[in-house]
Amino acid sequence: MLGTFRDIPRAVWLLAFGIFFNSAVAFTFIYLFVYLTDERDLSVPQAGLLSGIGGLGLVAGNFTGGWFGDRFGHRRTLLGAAVLAGAALCLLPLIPVAALYGVLPLCQYAQGAVRACNSALVAVSVPEVARRQGFAVMRAAGNAGFTVGAPLGALVALTFSYTALFVADGIGTLLFALYVSRVMPARGAAVRRPGPGGGKSIRRELRDRPALVVLLVSVFLADLVYRQLFSTFPVFLADHGLSTQVYGWLFALNGGVILLLELPAAAALRRYAPLAVVGTGLILVGLGYGLLVFGAGIALAAAMMLLLTAGEILYKTPATAFVADQAPAHAQGRFQSLYAGVSVSGVVLAPPLGGALYAASPELLWPACTALAVLAGAAVLAAGRMRGSGEAGPGDVRPEGETGSPARAAAG
Repeated sequence: MLGTFRDIPRAVWLLAFGIFFNSAVAFTFIYLFVYLTDERDLSVPQAGLLSGIGGLGLVAGNFTGGWFGDRFGHRRTLLGAAVLAGAALCLLPLIPVAALYGVLPLCQYAQGAVRACNSALVAVSVPEVARRQGFAVMRAAGNAGFTVGAPLGALVALTFSYTALFVADGIGTLLFALYVSRVMPARGAAVRRPGPGGGKSIRRELRDRPALVVLLVSVFLADLVYRQLFSTFPVFLADHGLSTQVYGWLFALNGGVILLLELPAAAALRRYAPLAVVGTGLILVGLGYGLLVFGAGIALAAAMMLLLTAGEILYKTPATAFVADQAPAHAQGRFQSLYAGVSVSGVVLAPPLGGALYAASPELLWPACTALAVLAGAAVLAAGRMRGSGEAGPGDVRPEGETGSPARAAAG
């Protein structure tokens, strides 16, 4: 398996280590609501409003971070966003409540931009033939960091305070910026910009890539389903007598399987048409939620989590790589931002939509989730047959050296 990762540049491996470290200290978003209601003494509605506004900032940062990267350089934009996020996190505990309505979304905007720039740096640094493996390494590093960070954050909060979490996260983010400035090359090949009259708008670029548009819409819909995992799913478990501890163990199962299988899956499936893999993954996510129609026993919940995790492994990495393969060289960052934005939109939209449906008719939520994700997966499978999709067809094996677009650009 290791041979399949030989084309990933050393700088990307070093960036992945930095992403691991940054994810390990990025535990504030997990405990933000508790911090606001506890140490800031806000009401539940106030904390919910602030958290929602912060989520909007996160989504906006994902959607636009790549635009700044294309314009000013992805490395330079990443450093600027990380410094802004780190400084804001360090100062957040000192900021009056009224100012949090502006500072918190700005902070999360910068964090979203960091995520988009990380993806863009991988896209422009890794040879196209190894992009799936490169994004798998990045995702594995982030997931490993999160697995370490969640209990680490709880330990810091119990030993010191929730306020200390923000300071630790801010310092860690600033250290991440310093680290990236050292390990990522400041200069690469010249940024490829369109010649006079030769650059199309992003809308026209997307119009020329209908399969990509289908993928983006499908991932947006699937994310509404996937992120019920963080909102209505724990409520559903509690309503059926399962404790928070069970919910925690299910997440441990999710993280463990991802850490064990993410990289081997990327290696094993690298020669298969990406949209076929992505479509299958989205369908598995839907089928996982479909199991909840039969109840919420521990065995069913574990089976649901395994199917959901398998679907996540199959769709997230190949989808990111497919977007990179389809991007024109001068717009790699904007294409990565489009994907990053739609892939986190559920952070804002999933809780209110899922919560409203669960409150109105609990028995309809999981069939609706299943139908939506399966429909999204079927659309992606159909998109793989579109002319100009870059695929031979769902399930067809592609030669390892075959590539799509020659998208290459500078780190900046």
